[in-house]
Amino acid sequence: MSHTLWMKRALEEARLALAENEVPVGAVLVKDDQLIAADHNRTRQQGNPLAHAEKLCIDAALTDGQSYLYDYTLYITLEPCIMCAGMIVWSRVGTVVFGAYDPKAGAVGSVYNVLLEKSFNHHPTVIFGVEKEACSNLLSTFFAEKRHSTS
Repeated sequence: MSHTLWMKRALEEARLALAENEVPVGAVLVKDDQLIAADHNRTRQQGNPLAHAEKLCIDAALTDGQSYLYDYTLYITLEPCIMCAGMIVWSRVGTVVFGAYDPKAGAVGSVYNVLLEKSFNHHPTVIFGVEKEACSNLLSTFFAEKRHSTS
């Protein structure tokens, strides 16, 4: 499958998050063009601010007996935060593909660039902007509705 098709699968997860009143971020972890894990933000459901979509996917692969994820590609609808970027480095994810930049908390180029930090010994390949409009629109709609419901 192409990056676009896998990102569309991540968008399906983001839509599930939206339906559950979670921030609509979805992620899928792929190896050899096979789906390994798919999830979405579950911070409210789990009462855990660490339950980000990409963390849940990485946790699923590592729980399944993998030590490092060199040959895996992680697709995320939103640029990873500093926590998730750190997990990507430490778990050695080979490739990261994300849709929308996060100008407030992004750690793959927007605010920080953890994945290119010289002091780390792992630097995954990064591809950005895949299905950018769809990813951005989903988030914009969610936050606009939140602002509207509180006014």
